[in-house]
Amino acid sequence: MMQQIYPSVTHPYQFELNKDFNFSAAHYIPSEDAGKCMRTHGHTYFINITIAGDTLDHNGFLVNFSDLKKLIHDQFDHYLLNDLTPFKGKSPSTEIVAQTIYNMVQDYLSDRDNQPQCVQVYLRETPTSYVVYRPKEAK
Repeated sequence: MMQQIYPSVTHPYQFELNKDFNFSAAHYIPSEDAGKCMRTHGHTYFINITIAGDTLDHNGFLVNFSDLKKLIHDQFDHYLLNDLTPFKGKSPSTEIVAQTIYNMVQDYLSDRDNQPQCVQVYLRETPTSYVVYRPKEAK
């Protein structure tokens, strides 16, 4: 994978972990005004997930890198996203895919004793198009 510079996110934590990986999947946007994206087409999505926290686990990890990849890659790689449960009733736009990945990662992290937080999901759909999803701060 090529080296990339990602938008940074400000957070109050001591540790920040970033994990890059990719998956290949197809989708379509089920709307007349989506243009060519109405037709089924595929992408090799490139992802960077940013996890932050103050407390490490018994291995000295915020979270194991390989656990993050398995969590997402095994769910999405070589699927038609429109057919997957997380996208039922939703348009699997890059924005929605990024938000869904965030929710999956944060749900996984919430079960960990050291309580790391997902602070950013960067999802590149094409060489010229990407989305950054960051959760809003609790009010």
